[in-house]
Amino acid sequence: MKYRKILLAYNGSAEGKRALFEAADLAGFLNAETHLLAVASMPPSLFLTEGFVPEELLEEEKKRTQTVLDEGIKSLTDKGFKAQGHLAVGEPVEEICRAAKEVGADVIVIGHNQSTSWAARWWKGSVGASLLDYAPCSILIALSKT
Repeated sequence: MKYRKILLAYNGSAEGKRALFEAADLAGFLNAETHLLAVASMPPSLFLTEGFVPEELLEEEKKRTQTVLDEGIKSLTDKGFKAQGHLAVGEPVEEICRAAKEVGADVIVIGHNQSTSWAARWWKGSVGASLLDYAPCSILIALSKT
């Protein structure tokens, strides 16, 4: 299968930056269209009532996430790559799957830190693990041991 469209789920972390450059290398090699997605999400503890997050907190998170997205796009541009940026708000797995369907992605690229303990991943939840169950296309996981 030829990957014509790549969606990179990007959060600005060290493993996300590694995935950013692996996705760029893959896109360059395959001459694939690249989409960079950053998801503004709110921890469940911030919900004051069912479905309600204070507007100022949501706007602050959107601004922070837009900054992360802009930095990712700039990193790619500085290295000679081109990517379309997308900002989403919501639960990361749902938004990644939605964006993958929307852009017609052939592969989703995510970063993963191997040094994170199994207990920490279990406690915090794993986007990668739940993405495996719902992704509409293949997934490439860029590993980081930092």
